[in-house]
Amino acid sequence: MFEPTAYNATKEKNYQLLIKQLEALIEDEPDIIANLSNSSALLNQFLDDVNWVGYYLMKEGELVLGPFQGLPACVRIQIGSGVCGTAVSKQTSQRIENVHAFPGHIACDANSQSEIVVPIMKDKQVIGVLDIDSPSLNRFDDMDQQYLELFIETLEKYI
Repeated sequence: MFEPTAYNATKEKNYQLLIKQLEALIEDEPDIIANLSNSSALLNQFLDDVNWVGYYLMKEGELVLGPFQGLPACVRIQIGSGVCGTAVSKQTSQRIENVHAFPGHIACDANSQSEIVVPIMKDKQVIGVLDIDSPSLNRFDDMDQQYLELFIETLEKYI
């Protein structure tokens, strides 16, 4: 029989291991593109039921596609537009159960059903976002958000 508490304990331990793997992967590399590339690959390998994992970076007042794993994506996103642009304008993570119910959702991949976006901060400014899409509705929960935010906090130390 499925035990949610045992599942959550395992999920939490896996996320803790993921954070350690991230630190080991990027601690000696100063290049942001290399670190974003490897961290997106690490997340894509670790997470199940996702179809896109990557970054958008702030450039000249808009988000521009950065390193990612998945199908080709939208190249530029205006601040305040879609889930990524909303995460920037509000400077908070956005966890969307059903992207089709999100006003102004930008559909880069028609298979995406749910999404989580975590802002990347430096000197109290958003410099980019982590964007993860899933082909399943309501894929991301509180624990995913908590640990993906911790993942980004860890990454921010090396930026």
